[in-house]
Formats: sequence, structure tokens, C-alpha cells
Amino acid sequence: NLNLKLNCELNNVAICTNAALFSNHFSHAVGEEYLKFFDFTGQTLDQALRSFLKVVILMGETQERERVLQHFACRFNQCNPGSFSSSGAVLALTCAVMLLNTDLHGQHVGKSMSSSKFVSNLDGMNEGTNFSKDLLKSLYNSIKSEPLEWAVDDDELKNSVLPEEEAGDDGPLRSKSNPFLDVPHDKNASVVKQGFLQRKLHADIDGKRTPWGKRGWKTFHGVLRGMVLYLQKDDYRREQPVNEEVVSVHHSLAEQAADYTKKPHVFRLQTADWRVFLFQASSKVEMNSWISRINLVSALHSSPQFPAAVGSQRKFFRPILPASQSAHTLERQLQCHTGMLESFKADLNHLQQNPPEGRKARTRELEEHRARAEYLQYEMNRYEIYIQVLEGWRKVAKAGNDALNPAELNLFDKTLCADSVEDLENEEGSLKKSHSSPSLEVEIAPPTVIKVKRNISERRTYRKTIVPRWKQEA
Repeated sequence: NLNLKLNCELNNVAICTNAALFSNHFSHAVGEEYLKFFDFTGQTLDQALRSFLKVVILMGETQERERVLQHFACRFNQCNPGSFSSSGAVLALTCAVMLLNTDLHGQHVGKSMSSSKFVSNLDGMNEGTNFSKDLLKSLYNSIKSEPLEWAVDDDELKNSVLPEEEAGDDGPLRSKSNPFLDVPHDKNASVVKQGFLQRKLHADIDGKRTPWGKRGWKTFHGVLRGMVLYLQKDDYRREQPVNEEVVSVHHSLAEQAADYTKKPHVFRLQTADWRVFLFQASSKVEMNSWISRINLVSALHSSPQFPAAVGSQRKFFRPILPASQSAHTLERQLQCHTGMLESFKADLNHLQQNPPEGRKARTRELEEHRARAEYLQYEMNRYEIYIQVLEGWRKVAKAGNDALNPAELNLFDKTLCADSVEDLENEEGSLKKSHSSPSLEVEIAPPTVIKVKRNISERRTYRKTIVPRWKQEA
């Protein structure tokens, strides 16, 4: 038994740092003794959490914060015995409430979590059973009406922690479909392309097929600024349009969706985390312009990927590609892409020469071989397009000018998409017959022939007369 003499004037930052960073017996005892100064008797979970966060400063990584919240959950369970099955259930619900607070009051990108979604996400989290729906709904309404307030120490955290409310446009954006991916948001970046687009979700992270109910087409105003594609919608409650979704185009690839025949002028965008979007443009020229400019930004600003990790696991994992903007020049970027292309060609050649052994190969080994081959072929195609795009940009870009100005971008579109521009000019330059003069004979279109499927019995123009057998004998 360790007796610690603590007083209320004890530095909160030091206590939480000691309890979080060191997972030994002393720091655990410090955390338990410090939490005895809090009395959560008769309080609901959100009330206790609000009073706790107003005093205790949470800092550090996720594991460090979780250790502090674990002490809070144990103390709340001691003050309110019988309210929950265990302190583990209190900890799970506490973490869920803090994530809900970030979702409802964080960056306004996409739709916020609904009450029913919050309840369904916690199914089975109460030691294998479900929490009370009334309890979860009351917590949801409490957080929605009043966000959690965080204690901030001016001396310790002024330069290390910046609340999202004060960050404004300079704060980091996170993709709604992939919250673990930082979006390289730069409000001072120039606009590369903008216009109306129709978007369809085709595949989620790692190429997993998007559920059927989420694949519908939606219309957005797309703005390609820097390395981010902003999909915006007008909101009458705000002066500026709201970003419904932000898509980082680093290490991405845009191609014409030739296999999609339901709509015209559709191109396919595959991101670094292998999400797949389908976009429909207003014309073929616009589609090719979007494709060329997205690939240009990706090839020009994507940083070189990190070397593959070294480990004992034989399972194949795609490398994580950096989202930061590259500082290389155009020539240096071309050299990096050429080197990566040669490396992927060599890896694919080695993979094809060493396939899994025939009948002795397991299903898992065959699947690993197929995933590696698919990844290498895609990367080869991506870097081949990157090299082609950068060589085209080098012909039109002025030496020493790294900015993407509209005049050079238009010339780049004409150089890279000459076929589509010629088709548009031929359509606009060709003469069409006018029917405004009564002296000209109007060509009448032939009547439409409608084919109707009929039964076998209806296809005969006559019916054969069948004579009864007794009449034939007579």
C-alpha cells in the first residue's frame, strides 16, 4: 500500500503526464490517488465527464489518453456502483461519447452521426450485451446540444495543442470516408479546375465494394485546389458552400471509365487508399480536362513513397503513401517516377517467374500472389501515365515557374487531349441544314417499327383444321 500525499494544488499536467506515459505500478497508484479528489456520486456519465475534462488536461497520443480515461472509468464505477456492469463498459461508453463529440462539433465535412447510428455502433459493447437505448439517446442529445469543453494549460499547451474552433481554415481536414487519412489542405493553393460533376461511390477503402444503398449519383460543384478535390454543395444557411466531401488526389490516378456504359463522359478516380469514385462531366472535352489535370497534380506534387517495411510476416500489405506535398523540381520528379517504374517492372517480372507451386500451393498463397500482381500492374500503369503527363507539362510550362496558371493549363489540355478538342471543333464548325425556309423540303423520319414478342401459338397465320377420327372413318 502506497500512501501518497497529494493536495488540490497539484499540477494537473504533471499528474496526467505521469499517469499516461509510464505504465508502471507507481504511475498507476498516482492516478488512483489523484482520482479520489473527484466525487461522481449521483452524476450521469456526461456530467461526470464534463467536470473531469474541465480540470484534467488530456495530452499525448491515443494510448496515453486512454490510460487517463481508464482511471476516470474506474472512479466513476466506484462512485456509482450498479450503474454499469464493469469499469470496462464505462470506458467503452466514455470513448464513444468523446468520438461523438468530435463527429458532431468537429470539421463540417459530410453528414454527422445520427442518434440511431450512435446506438447501433455500440451494440454488444456492454460486456457482450447492449446498453440501454434511453441512456444512449440521452447522451447523444446532451453532447449534441452542448459540446464537451476541454481544459487547456496556457503555458504547456499553447504551442502544441490548437483547438479545432481556433484552427479555422488552417486546421487539418480529414476525409469522412477515411478518418485516419490527413488531407493536405492548403487554403492559399491555386484553383486548378472547377465545374459541376456527378459523383458515384464505387469502392471503399482497400477496394471493398461500396454497399448498394450508397452508390447513387449525386451532383456537386467540384473544385480542384492544390492536392485536394473539394465536392461542394450550396447551403442557404451559410454564405459559402459547404464541403460535402474532400478527396485527396496524392498518388491517385484518373482514367476514362470505358467499361461503364450507363452514362456518357464518365471517368474513374482511384485514390491512394484504393477508394474508387466515378465522375460524370458535361462533355468529352471536360472529362479529358479533369483527367489530365488531376493526373498532373498527382504526378507533380506526390511525394516519393517510403521504402517497404521489413518484417517476418509473409502477408502482403500495400505501402502507405505519404500525403505531404513533394518539394522536388519537375526534372527530379520525373527521375523519381522513372526509377519507380523500373523497380515495379523488375518486381513484376520476378513475381511472374516465381509463381506458387502447382497443386501444392494453398489458397492463401494463390490469393497473395494475385494481390501482389494486381498491385504491381496498377502501379506500373500509374507511373507510366505520370511520366507521360509530366513530359507533356514540360513542353508547355515556362522554365522556373512552378505555379499552375490557367493559360498554361489550357495549352496543356490541348496538347494532351488534342483528339477531343478536334472533335468539338468539327461539331461546332460543321453546317447544319436549316428548316426555317418553307422552300426546303423537310426530311421526314421513317416511322418507328415496334417489335412485339408473341407466343408460339400467335405466330401462325392460320390454324390447321383437325378432323375428328370418327368423321374420317365415316
